[in-house]
Amino acid sequence: MNQSVIKALQLLEYFKEYPELTLAEIAELDNMPKPTAYRLISSLEASGFLVKTKHTNHDVKYHLGLKLLELGSYVADQLDYRRVALPHMKELSEQLNEAVHLAVLDGEEAIYVEKIESKKHIRLYSKVGGRTPLYTGSGPKLLFAYLNPEVIEEILERIDLKKVTENTITDKKVLAKELEKIRLQGYSQSKAEFYPDTAGFSFPIMNHHGQVIAALVVSIPIIKFDEDTEKFIIEKMRETSEKISRDLGYRE
Repeated sequence: MNQSVIKALQLLEYFKEYPELTLAEIAELDNMPKPTAYRLISSLEASGFLVKTKHTNHDVKYHLGLKLLELGSYVADQLDYRRVALPHMKELSEQLNEAVHLAVLDGEEAIYVEKIESKKHIRLYSKVGGRTPLYTGSGPKLLFAYLNPEVIEEILERIDLKKVTENTITDKKVLAKELEKIRLQGYSQSKAEFYPDTAGFSFPIMNHHGQVIAALVVSIPIIKFDEDTEKFIIEKMRETSEKISRDLGYRE
């Protein structure tokens, strides 16, 4: 790589620690002659990577330009969340020895876009491409809960809560409280709401904008549901969802 390009990129690194720097400060930090520093800074300024701030006639400082934000957003948008999530999902499935899914919002339904089967002989009903109403199951409810409040209200007004199992929520007031609870605790649970023999847990996957773009879902046979299992699954799922979100650029 051209040495001037390398030097210019190194200069940008200093702005992570110092929001604004003068020409003299940059030259001193990098131990380079002022004319060299000025040439590099001028090139970065012309390209939009640095912006000049003139406080006084003798106090010119530079700060990072919006071009970096533009490029950063482009890179983040190019990340394939399924590709990023998959190795973490495999690790989680091995830790729990349970099926792990990734679900996303599609209109007023959740669609499962990825699944890691458990190694047990018991196979659950869910499959990639399967769709579920937003009001039933841990993953769909989580995606529902993290929608804009106005959108939630609109959907609740028109949605028809059809009973799928004995545990399906069919009361809109109860559903609204459930969605609020999910947002407050940061995850979702379900017991035999869509599939009669299955319990589910779900955590949000965030992108670099802090938006929920997917639900990480673990499904287990309901006969295995007990307090110790619940605590262990929630702990491991929280760790995994945070790892995936970080890899997608999310920062708290």
